[in-house]
Amino acid sequence: MKLLLLLNMGGPRNEDEIEVFLKNMFNDPAILSVKSVFLRKILANLITQMRLKTAKQNYAQIGGKSPICEITQRLCDKINKLQNRYIADYAMNYTPPFCQDVLKKYDNLDEIILVPLYPHHSITTVASSINEFNKAYKMLNLNAKIKIIQPFYDNKNFNKIIINSIKNTNANISKTTLILSAHSLPQSTIDKGDLYEKHVNNQVQILKTFLTNEGINFKDVKLAYQSRLGPVKWLEPSLSDVLKTLDNKKALIYPLSFCIDNSETIFELHKEYKHVADELGYEYYDVVYCPNDSDEFADFLLSLIKE
Repeated sequence: MKLLLLLNMGGPRNEDEIEVFLKNMFNDPAILSVKSVFLRKILANLITQMRLKTAKQNYAQIGGKSPICEITQRLCDKINKLQNRYIADYAMNYTPPFCQDVLKKYDNLDEIILVPLYPHHSITTVASSINEFNKAYKMLNLNAKIKIIQPFYDNKNFNKIIINSIKNTNANISKTTLILSAHSLPQSTIDKGDLYEKHVNNQVQILKTFLTNEGINFKDVKLAYQSRLGPVKWLEPSLSDVLKTLDNKKALIYPLSFCIDNSETIFELHKEYKHVADELGYEYYDVVYCPNDSDEFADFLLSLIKE
C-alpha cells in the first residue's frame, strides 16, 4: 500500500481543541527554543493559559474552529478521485489527526510520500512536521520506503496558481498595492541559518517577474510579515507598518506562507487587518484565498509526486 501523507500545523476543530493546539505549539522545541523539556512544558502551559481566553474569542469570530482540517480533508478526497495509485490522507502537528493515529489506520504500507504543505522551508514548519512523522514512524516500527517532497515556492506551476488567484480578484490593479504577506519568524531563528527568509524573498522576486510577464501591473508590490508573537525581534516589515505607509489606501493581500486557509488567514488577515485598514481609511482591502482544495492545487501536488 502506498500512502500520500499531507502534513500541516493543524488547527482546532472545536472549542475544546483550542487549548490542545496552543499547548502543543508552544511545547514544540522548534517554536519555543528552550532546551529543558520540563521547563519548556511549564512555559508552554503558562503561555497557553495567558492566551487561551483571547484565542477562544478570536476563533468564535470564525465559527469556533479553524477551517484547515476540513479543507485538507476535501483536498485528500479530491486527490483520491483523481488517481488510484496512492491513498491520500493528512496528519497535523498540533491537533488531531496526529501522525501516529493516521499511520495506525493502514496495514502493509510499503511506501509513504510526505508532502509538507508549506511552500518554504523552515525548522518551525517543514522540519517540525517531518520530526513528528519520524517519531510516529519509529514508534510504530514501520518499514516503508519514505520520500519527502521538497519546498516548492519556486515551482513554476505553483506560482501560476497564485498568479491566477490574484488575477481573479476584483481589485483595480493599476491603483492597488499587492502585499505578499508571509508569516513572520524571530530574527534569532533566521540568524541560526533557517532558510525561510531566503525562500520567501526568492519567491517574491519570482512572483514579481510573473506579474510583469503577464502584464499585471499593480501600483506596487510589497512584502510584509504577519503573526508576530512576543517581545523579541521578528522579521520585518510588519503588515501593520506597511498598511500605514500606503498613500493610495488600496491593498490586496496574498497569504504567501500558506497553502491551506487557517486562523492566520481567515481571522488575522480577513478580520484583524481588515479592521486596521478600516481605521486607516482604506478604500479597498481584500485578501486572496489560499489554493486550498482547488482542482489546480490537487493536480499540482500530484505532479510533484511524479517528478
